[in-house]
Amino acid sequence: MHLRAPAILIAARPHGETAIIARLFTEESGMVAAYVAGGRGRQLRPVVIPGNLVEAEIRAKSDSQLPFARLELSQSRGPWLTEPLPAAAIAWTCALTASALPERNPYPSLYRAVSALLDAICNAPSARGWAPALASYEVLLLREMGYGGAKPEIAGLEQALEILRASEAPIARYLLADTRADVLAARSLLMQRLERMA
Repeated sequence: MHLRAPAILIAARPHGETAIIARLFTEESGMVAAYVAGGRGRQLRPVVIPGNLVEAEIRAKSDSQLPFARLELSQSRGPWLTEPLPAAAIAWTCALTASALPERNPYPSLYRAVSALLDAICNAPSARGWAPALASYEVLLLREMGYGGAKPEIAGLEQALEILRASEAPIARYLLADTRADVLAARSLLMQRLERMA
């Protein structure tokens, strides 16, 4: 395996003293887990933030081996992690995507949707600008995994919140049934903050 492509860093877990195992979402190869040497070091720590857009070079000698990855930062989401609402939205989007998607299955529409959603979270002046995109992404993810219906028309924050409330049960039941509770905790925190706005 040899892949060089833009990727969204979806999750990063410590491995050994200084490395991480990164889950990278690419348009052509889907979700790819890879070993990043020095991922917790001073130079790479700002790069391996979930939500960041990176240029990834991923290599493996065989399909059964965990690939090695070299990452270069393309776009950082770090500045928005100091704001409670965008930080909660980025955390939920990445946690949901990392938990729901299988390895190495391409989902180009989901890749484009995650990329657009993260851009909206970081560039919209308030959650009113990105909450409809988040609701649409959850519905799209359910549909791509075989559990959803038609794409909804979302007029504003109130309608987006209704759709987010309605999609919580199917997400918990179908997409996150075998995962740890902390994934849904990220959603609960986000919903509490969104409800305060409405």
